[in-house]
Amino acid sequence: MPEVLKAPLVVEFPFTRSVGPVQSAFLTGLRERVVLGVRTRDGRTLVPPVEYDPVTAEEIRDLVEVAPTGAVTTWAWNHEPRRGQPLDTPFAWVLVRLDGADTALLHALDAPGPDAVRTGMRVRVRWAGERHGSITDIACFEPYDDAADHTAVDEPTAHDGQFENTIDGIVAPARLDYTYSPGRAQTAYIEALSERRTVGERCPSCRKVYVPPRGACPTCGVATYEQVEVGPRGTVTTYCIVNIKAKNLDIEVPYVYAHIALDGADLALHGRIAGIPYDQVRMGLRVEPVWTKGARHPDHYRPTGEPDAEYDTYKELL
Repeated sequence: MPEVLKAPLVVEFPFTRSVGPVQSAFLTGLRERVVLGVRTRDGRTLVPPVEYDPVTAEEIRDLVEVAPTGAVTTWAWNHEPRRGQPLDTPFAWVLVRLDGADTALLHALDAPGPDAVRTGMRVRVRWAGERHGSITDIACFEPYDDAADHTAVDEPTAHDGQFENTIDGIVAPARLDYTYSPGRAQTAYIEALSERRTVGERCPSCRKVYVPPRGACPTCGVATYEQVEVGPRGTVTTYCIVNIKAKNLDIEVPYVYAHIALDGADLALHGRIAGIPYDQVRMGLRVEPVWTKGARHPDHYRPTGEPDAEYDTYKELL
């Protein structure tokens, strides 16, 4: 039996979103070294601010400014910081209730070790040197002895939320790092692709051939072991026209991405269609794979020149 494959895999994309009036004021305030919260009808001050009262669901717009100092309500030590975290040396994740707030803010605390952290300890914001209107404008929290500080204000003060060049939206990068193992069935499928062959597995009960194979029939729930070579030609069953260019993908838009039922398969796989104008791609189009040098899978599929397949031959694969 061939060795089962495994490899590190990273899924990463930027998520762009608007922030609304309350979060806009909060993020813009951070850029200006001001921490804003919202006051509810019953007098609670929520930091970070939200647009709706989590208790009553009432809309909230009453902005208030709270102090950049506060107390740790709970914490956990982070021995090994990961990529993209606030500090690159061991630190504590803390919930901090800022002076004047009734809820806690999650952030990092720069401390020499876990013995230096305790619930109730006093901390203050350490502002980032360059601020752009995001939660990272708070670089972290740091221990703070405020016994001699007579300027601290515990009560929140009203704030109109007005700033110049307000933040209307943010780009939040999402990233997931993990080790992926395709399993026995898909390992065989990938190894076959390296030989420019497409191999699926047949269910011993319903006799359907699944490509890519799952190792078990999703219809009957029984294990599949019988390998069946399919294709290389196939039929476009459905498709979409892509008009938005993906970052780091060197393909000009518009282009077509399609479900392709390879000859002999009972499950359509995904593939890009090229070698034909995008507006001429159609259901039933007969296609074949195009391989590039050194590739482990087809780069795209192109028309074979055959007559289109009859609808009845692929209607069960839509």
